[in-house]
Amino acid sequence: MSADTSATPTPTTGSTPSAAPAASAQHLSPRPSHRRNIAAVVLLVPVLAALALWAFAWPAARTAPHDLPLGVAGPATATTQVQKQLEAHEGAFEIHRYADEAAAREAIEDRTVYGAVLVTERGPKLLTASAASPLVAQTLQQAVARRADGAAMETVDVVPAAADDPRGSVLTSSVLPMTLAGIAAGAVVTLLGLRGWHAVAALVGAASVVGTVAALVAGSWLGALTGSWWPEAGALALSTLAVGAAVAGLAALLGTPGIGLGAFVVMMLGNPFSGASSAPEMLPAPVGVIGQWLPPGAGASLLRSVAFFDGAAASGAVLTLAWWVVVGVGAVVLGDALKRRGAAAGASGRGPAPASLGE
Repeated sequence: MSADTSATPTPTTGSTPSAAPAASAQHLSPRPSHRRNIAAVVLLVPVLAALALWAFAWPAARTAPHDLPLGVAGPATATTQVQKQLEAHEGAFEIHRYADEAAAREAIEDRTVYGAVLVTERGPKLLTASAASPLVAQTLQQAVARRADGAAMETVDVVPAAADDPRGSVLTSSVLPMTLAGIAAGAVVTLLGLRGWHAVAALVGAASVVGTVAALVAGSWLGALTGSWWPEAGALALSTLAVGAAVAGLAALLGTPGIGLGAFVVMMLGNPFSGASSAPEMLPAPVGVIGQWLPPGAGASLLRSVAFFDGAAASGAVLTLAWWVVVGVGAVVLGDALKRRGAAAGASGRGPAPASLGE
C-alpha cells in the first residue's frame, strides 16, 4: 500500500508554527522608530513649555524701570536736588535736562523721554505721556510724584492715551494677532507651493488686507488709535509682512522646518520681548533691546508713533521692519532660484535635483 503523499501539506515560507506569535509580538511592541518619536514628544514638549514660561514670565516678573528716559526741567539751581533724588534710584532713570516746560513737553512729544519733572515756583510738577505707555505713566506717578512734604505732585498728561482705551489694552493686544497673521501667511504660502515672486505677491496682498482690517477694527470701531488712518493701516500691514516674509523666507531655504523656526523666533521671543504692554526700558536687559530688533517689538513701537505722536521716532522701527521684509523676500526669491537651478541640473542628467535642507 503506497503512502498518500498528497495528504501531507507542503511547507511554505513563513508558515512555521512560531511565525504567527512572532508577528503578533512585533505588532504589540513599539518599533524603534516609534520609541524615538514617543521619547521626542515626551522630552520636547516640556522643554518648549519651559522655554515659553521663561520667555513670557521672566520679563513680566522683572518689570521695572531700567535706564528709563526721564526729563528734568527748570533752572539748574532748582533742579539739582530733584535730579539727585531721581539718581538715587540707581539704574532706574536716564536723566535729560531741559531749560523749561516747553522744551520738556517737546521732548515728550518727540518720544525722547517718557515724562519730565518740572520745577516751578509753586513746586514740582510731573509731565507724563500715557499714550507712550500707561504703565510707565503710572510708575512715574508712584515713584517720583511726591513732593518733599509728602503731598501728591501735580501731574499733567501731555500725550494721553485714547479715551476709549485709556489703558492701551487694544494696542497691546494687537501684537499677537499681527504676529499670528504673519506666521499664517508665511506658512500658507509655503504649503500651497507658491514660490518666488508669486509668493512675494501673496505675502504683500495678505499683509495689506490684514493691516486694513486691523486698522478698521482697532481704530475706526474700537477708537483705540487716534492718529491718521492710513499710517496706522500701513504700520499694521508692515508688521504683518515682516513676520510673513521671515517665515516664508526660512521655509524657502530650510523647507517645512523653516516655518517652525520662524514661528518660534517671532512668537517665543518677539512677542514677550516686544515691551508692548509696558515699554522696552521696563524689561530686564538685554530683553528690551532684543525685542526692538524683532518684528513684534518694532511693530508695536511704530504703531504707537503713528497713532499718538504724529510719526515721531518712527524711523528706527520702520528700518527694522523693512530689514526683515527685504531679507525675507530675498530668501524667498533665492530659495526659488536654487530649486530651479537644481531642477535644471537634474533634468540635464548632471545629477538629481538637490532638496532643501528641511525636505
